[in-house]
Amino acid sequence: MGNVIEVNEDLVRSQLSEMVRESVEDTLNTLLDQEADRLCQAARYEHTDARKDSRAGKYHRKLETKAGVVELAVPKLRFSKFETAIIERYKRRESSVEEALIEMYLAGVSVRRVEDVTEALWGSKVSPATISNLNQKAYEKIELWRNRRLEGVSYPYVYADGVFLKRNWGGEYQNISILVAIGVNEHGFREILGACEGGREDKESWRSFMLHLKERGLKGTQLFITDKCMGAVEAMGDVFPDAKWQRCTVHFYRNMFSVLPFGKIKEVMAMLKAIHAQEDLKSAKEKAASVVQKLRDMRLKDAANKLESGIEETLAYMTFPREHWTRIKTTNGLERINRELKRRTRVVGTFPDGNSALMLVCARLRFVASSTWGTKKYLIMDLLKKKEAGIGAA
Repeated sequence: MGNVIEVNEDLVRSQLSEMVRESVEDTLNTLLDQEADRLCQAARYEHTDARKDSRAGKYHRKLETKAGVVELAVPKLRFSKFETAIIERYKRRESSVEEALIEMYLAGVSVRRVEDVTEALWGSKVSPATISNLNQKAYEKIELWRNRRLEGVSYPYVYADGVFLKRNWGGEYQNISILVAIGVNEHGFREILGACEGGREDKESWRSFMLHLKERGLKGTQLFITDKCMGAVEAMGDVFPDAKWQRCTVHFYRNMFSVLPFGKIKEVMAMLKAIHAQEDLKSAKEKAASVVQKLRDMRLKDAANKLESGIEETLAYMTFPREHWTRIKTTNGLERINRELKRRTRVVGTFPDGNSALMLVCARLRFVASSTWGTKKYLIMDLLKKKEAGIGAA
């Protein structure tokens, strides 16, 4: 049996959209008229002693809204300029549209995709000039965020690393690095502290970045967690001489594996983990000494020497509260962000200069910072506060 009633869904949808558009148009025009009445202190054609101005006709303009394009009849006044607080003068789109465009940029949507998305959402493409202007606004906001003051709170733990990207310089491809730092503040929440163009991960680049953080107010740092980039380690020692340095244990393991036969990696991995599973620093050092001897007995001289010379760099975390150990002995928290940065920058490929790379990385960092990433408590800091007086004890 066929349908008794057939509904033209496209027609119904079209009529509903038109009804919504007309409702939005009528509402905005009514608000404009009421605003003009308040400025004149009298309704149209009303004669009172309190009147301060009178109408001088209207002019029409279009405004793109989520409901479609509406036509506004904007009042004109005889003796003063009508400046509406409802809709900014000469503005052709809702503020929410422009905000959405900036958010799309900050979320990593390319300019081409922004054009496509705006056409799908609002029925018309935003001009390249508009996108350029909005991106410039975004750049200004990002730069303000990147240089914001770090005041009113200390950051006992700071993770730092560099992200390598490529740029085209005179027809040649060169590596550039963007140095990134995140911190855990005294209340136990993570925060993205900043980013700077590093050129190369040398001491001067890291020193400049550390000074940038310190000048903005970074204080109270007791431990830096990084991989073994000597430029970073030396710069931290110069700028923050009272802070300890923790070498990421994961990076240390990888470095150890580079001098091991493939068949021995699993066995040695268990030995290394046993060192970092000890209950205190003294036991860890004793265990490390026994592992070094065992490696020599296995005729793994290079691995034994590497372990002997580098193991203490990976044990600094043991002078801090035990409850923090799993979070502060590696750079895993920052590595996850770095993977997200590489995923976003991979679609660009090669950057024209270092600043464009820095802005895109900071846009993504700012987007991450505005998400729920930093709203969950990462560490309970009360134990650290109680131990601060004796933090240097082994």
